[in-house]
Amino acid sequence: MTKPLRWGVLGAARIALQKVIPGMQRGRLCDVGALASRDRAKAEEAARKLGIPRAYGSYEELLADPEIDAVYNPLPNHLHVPWSIRALEAGKHVLCEKPIALSVEEAEALVRARDRSGRHVQEAFMVLTHPQWLGVRDALRSGRIGALRSIATCFSYFNEDPANVRNVAEFGGGGLFDIGCYPVMLSRFLFATEPRRVAACLDIDPRFGVDRLASAVLEFEAGHSVFTCSTQAAAYQRVQLVGTLGRLEVEVPFNAPPDRETRVFLDDGRGRIETLSFDACDQYAVQGDAFSAAILEGRQLPIPIEDSVSNTRVIAALFRSAKSGTWEAPLSATD
Repeated sequence: MTKPLRWGVLGAARIALQKVIPGMQRGRLCDVGALASRDRAKAEEAARKLGIPRAYGSYEELLADPEIDAVYNPLPNHLHVPWSIRALEAGKHVLCEKPIALSVEEAEALVRARDRSGRHVQEAFMVLTHPQWLGVRDALRSGRIGALRSIATCFSYFNEDPANVRNVAEFGGGGLFDIGCYPVMLSRFLFATEPRRVAACLDIDPRFGVDRLASAVLEFEAGHSVFTCSTQAAAYQRVQLVGTLGRLEVEVPFNAPPDRETRVFLDDGRGRIETLSFDACDQYAVQGDAFSAAILEGRQLPIPIEDSVSNTRVIAALFRSAKSGTWEAPLSATD
């Protein structure tokens, strides 16, 4: 039997404590052995509640732990790249929360750190390893709805807390970074190519200086993806895929429930709707095991860092478009 990968966690972020760590602990290949916080008492309390054997009062202590193979980084957005690079340089593999970087330059710096260290780094897009999205991709590849022509996404929640990191500009806050990255990544995943150009419109909250409403168009060779995301709207999420022959609707595309099945509705274009059901699973357990298996077996990661660089290029182009008022093409840091 394969021994699990030994994990440490940087910080005590809510998503880590409530979702990712419990999910990883339910996995077969993840052994969460340590948690670090700049507040030792906070680290000790979180570790005690979650049954994690070691707690550290600094991130440096965790990175120096020889019994840790990989690090999960759920720190605020502006700390993703600095601490992921430090983890790589300490000899740890890294699973970093999205968005993995706030600029193309940052994302490309992660690639160089990966190459220097010989360790691996991946962005934590748990949706791309969830069975429902693998099922959607299979349905597209098999021609169930013909050729994909359009993707329409809506993703929103309401948060006006000024202390929340999503509302702090210097921490990389705003809806496009926080949830707009999902439709960007999924659009590239489903069209299986890069957009030629993009356009965006942002509404900036005057109190926080971050986008509270973002709408965008991504133009691909085969079709278009449009999305709206908001951090100050009713909680809602849905994805519609329209092909030349039919349509797919993903009921709970991003926050898939761990305790019940997920459903995708397939309209064949002739009035018949089929429900594609996928067994309940914890997408964070699936993500952790998929990453761990790739490391333990020497296989390619589910989401190569180069894919995240491309995603960052698209997001950067969307921000440029919102300022320029014109179409923008995704660019590398040197273009």
